[in-house]
Amino acid sequence: MIKTPRLLLREWREGDREPWAAMNADPLVREYFPGVLTRAESDESFDRFSAGLDSRGWGLWAVEHDGVFLGFTGLSVPSFREGTEIGWRLAAHAWGQGFATEAARAVIDYGFSELDLAEIISFTAVGNMRSRAVMERLGMTRDPADDFDHPLLEPGHPLQRHVLYRLAR
Repeated sequence: MIKTPRLLLREWREGDREPWAAMNADPLVREYFPGVLTRAESDESFDRFSAGLDSRGWGLWAVEHDGVFLGFTGLSVPSFREGTEIGWRLAAHAWGQGFATEAARAVIDYGFSELDLAEIISFTAVGNMRSRAVMERLGMTRDPADDFDHPLLEPGHPLQRHVLYRLAR
């Protein structure tokens, strides 16, 4: 668990399945992903995130505020590139309150101090200005030469082009 002044980053609980599925079915939350998730797809990601925390002791933690599940923030290793990525996804009702930045700062501290990472990366679709703003508030920087076409999206997909941000310890 990681605590911040307002948030608790913790293991996933069975009671998180419903709000997680609702988030993944929300087109606003999934705007910069290829589409919304079915309940089965949402449950699969829940199980994968939970298993990752169990096996490594770190990963994508569930985020709660005052006992309410908000989404996740954490670290992962992308399947298609080198590096350790920080990511977040919160329910739309939690946007605009600084929760993503607060949780991400705590995760960055954890990654540098506990995991001894030399660098943390983050990436998103070019148009995802909300996530890009969080990356910039975290002190992450972008070199346009690092931008890339996401290999898991088909050529020509409107979300294929991604920006990459970096933060060194």
